[in-house]
Order: sequence, then C-alpha cells, then structure tokens
Amino acid sequence: MKFVILAALAAVALAAPKPDYGSFSAESAEFIPILKDERVQEDDGRYNLEIETGNGIFLSQSGSPDGPDGAVVKSGVYSYTAPDGTPVEVKFVADANGYQPQSDLLPVAPAFPHPIPQFVLDQIAKAAAEDAARDSSEEGYSYA
Repeated sequence: MKFVILAALAAVALAAPKPDYGSFSAESAEFIPILKDERVQEDDGRYNLEIETGNGIFLSQSGSPDGPDGAVVKSGVYSYTAPDGTPVEVKFVADANGYQPQSDLLPVAPAFPHPIPQFVLDQIAKAAAEDAARDSSEEGYSYA
C-alpha cells in the first residue's frame, strides 16, 4: 500500500507543469547601460553614492557611522518607472528607528486619534468598575 501511495505521489510530481519563467534568456536580455556610477568612501566610514541607469532607475544615498555603537545611518532617494508607467520616487532614512520611507505612493495610516468604537469604551468601563469593586472588597493579596 505504501508503494502505491509513493508511486502516485511521484507520478503527480512528474506530471506537474514546469514553472514558466517567461521567455528570458541571455540572448534575449535587453542591455541596460549604466549612465552614472559615482561612489565615494571616506576613511571615517562616511560614504556617498549616485547611480543612474539607461532605463530610468536612479539612486542617491549617503551614510555615516553616527548611529548607536557606530551603526551606519543612511539617507537618500531612489526613483524608477513602475510597469504600469507610474513614476515612483521614494525618499528614505535608515537609522536607529529603522527604515523610514516617504512617498506619495505609500499607504497612509488613518489619522490618530481615530474614533474608539462604543463596545470598546463599554469594555474599558466594565474593567474599571470590576477593578474598583475588587480593590474596595479586598485588603490585598496574600501568599500563604
């Protein structure tokens, strides 16, 4: 019985369609020239780089070891054109608070304070009343 199950699994695996990675091949790959590649590395760990490609990708970044314990703090901007033709530009900072991108295309959280639903307010009030009742009826906790 185990052999039949193993044979069935092997048949399914062999019959599964092969993934289609498109028509990519080294011969059909489009050559994208690097228009600009400037990199400066200072002895104190500071750096600047600027890269631009022939298909509109741009990156400008600078960094310095000014973070906690000499961690590198980075800031910069990158831009490109999305497949649907939308121009994308992202400004960023990466420091002790993590990676912080800024772009008009990024989703924005709702403004705070947002309205608190009534059922949440009711639950908070109930918990406060229970705490008050418990504190007034008990002198404290004892561990015997």
